[in-house]
Amino acid sequence: MDCKKFVAKQVAEIRRTVGNATAISALSGGVDSSVVTVLGHLAIGKRMKVLFIDDGLMRQDEPQTVRKVFAKLGIKVQVLDAAERFFNAFKGLTDPEEKRKAFRETFYRVFEDAVRASGATYLLQGTIKPDIIETQKGVKTQHNVLPQIGMDTKKLFGFEVVEPVKELYKPGVRRVAKALGLPAVISQRMPFPGPGLSARCMGEVTPERIAIVRKGCQIVEQEMEGSKAFQTFVVLLADRPTGITEDGHRREGDALAIRCVDSTNAVTAKATKVSWAKLVRMRDRILKEIPTVTKVLYDLTPKPPSTIEYI
Repeated sequence: MDCKKFVAKQVAEIRRTVGNATAISALSGGVDSSVVTVLGHLAIGKRMKVLFIDDGLMRQDEPQTVRKVFAKLGIKVQVLDAAERFFNAFKGLTDPEEKRKAFRETFYRVFEDAVRASGATYLLQGTIKPDIIETQKGVKTQHNVLPQIGMDTKKLFGFEVVEPVKELYKPGVRRVAKALGLPAVISQRMPFPGPGLSARCMGEVTPERIAIVRKGCQIVEQEMEGSKAFQTFVVLLADRPTGITEDGHRREGDALAIRCVDSTNAVTAKATKVSWAKLVRMRDRILKEIPTVTKVLYDLTPKPPSTIEYI
């Protein structure tokens, strides 16, 4: 792929599609939505408003980090606090598909409100090829796949979706990011699920349980920094495994599964060969820094038969 030609083509296409109207770019901070945001900025400039939805499901300090990165690029990012809406949508849900669909519905309802307030008629988003494939095949519902499964966004939410990188896989998006001059902290950023940390929380999604996942992911990402793993994170399991206190009393706690995988395009993946010393270090930090945890596991399952994320 000739990245310069790709950029020129997509900038022209966005400009043609949006015309003189206003658009909103759905920025999450990942490489996919970041590339789309820069393409939109090049195409229509200030007629594109950049919105970061703080859904309460992001990495530690994510909104502040993303805003600073894009400020250096001359792109203003508006952060909208919508955490309460998302956690309310998750109440009582434990089925993975129901949770994904609840996230999708809430995500677009938030943007529906933003579109009405701003007068925008288009939404730019970072849908990529694997998102579409997994949704169409029924593997899992990706929140950013709508037109491809027959959902009319104009009728449902009042805006049309523009997806400049929908034909690309992750490596291609990274090459475009580099060609656009995005910093390595974005262009080489580890993939992060659209539904955020809710995709790493088995059972009901609550602020308290997400806080456990967030801290666990932070620990694993820190300890795996510099590795060649495609993705590293933890998953909070739904069961409450039995543990024991230092003075010998029974207690129930949380179980975290460490997930580190090697992949090139996220279509297939295998477990990363992590040294025993590093696994022990991650285990010890998790047990020390998240006192509710009574079990730490390492997931060896490849994709297929597993998916990379749990939900």
